[in-house]
Amino acid sequence: MKKNLLKYGAAMCALILMSFLIPQDNIKIYLIGDSTMCNYPKLQRPVTGWGMPFANYFDKTVTIDNRAKGGRSSRTFLEENRWKPVADSLNAGDYVFIQFGHNDEAKEPQFAARYTPVADYKTNLIKFITETRAKNAIPILVTPVSRRGFDKDGKAKETHVEYSKAVFEVGEQYKVPVIDLDKKSRELYQQLGEANSKLLFMELDSAEHPNYPLGRHDNTHFNEFGARKMAEIVLNDIKEKNLDLAARIGKGTNKASVNPQVK
Repeated sequence: MKKNLLKYGAAMCALILMSFLIPQDNIKIYLIGDSTMCNYPKLQRPVTGWGMPFANYFDKTVTIDNRAKGGRSSRTFLEENRWKPVADSLNAGDYVFIQFGHNDEAKEPQFAARYTPVADYKTNLIKFITETRAKNAIPILVTPVSRRGFDKDGKAKETHVEYSKAVFEVGEQYKVPVIDLDKKSRELYQQLGEANSKLLFMELDSAEHPNYPLGRHDNTHFNEFGARKMAEIVLNDIKEKNLDLAARIGKGTNKASVNPQVK
């Protein structure tokens, strides 16, 4: 009888402990950013934002709400009133992943409507952070994912120097975790090499895909494989940083390594 009581007590203690370790409340993860993160309809496939496969890695307590939109900078995302509905919808414990930079840094005359100087970019990031925290939600900064480019020596080029630096400066000032997708994506391109890194991107010859009969050669936007590798980088960084969100990532998340089939 005494042994049974001890077993029962031990089982109850284990259940109580598990209740503290396993997240109980449902939360949302909001993704705000640009075309490298956003959802795409079937007619545009195989182009894929990394937010699409990212949504498949979490347990049932998590809902992903991907508000990223192609062509948007931090400034135009605010000007088009895309942020306020997110801020208004936030509940305590929700997360906001913030990734801008590609369009903010576009200084060419044809992109003047989206260009955002670094100082203004930082101001916009701070707005996202403070308004997220005002709702007791959790901001996560993500540096802009690297474009694919190699120098004459075969080294992957750094393509977002000023804007990635700004993300880290804001992250340090406001004590916000920063996922360095810029650096880690570039490391993956380097690991793959100049030729094989094309397999991550929208590199299609004519008639190779029915949605792109004339082909497409694009070193910014990912195909399904590339988007999944970027999502895995983000997920692994969440775990490496021991963020509370890591407990909600489903088992079996793959390491962001080179596909063994690549030759």
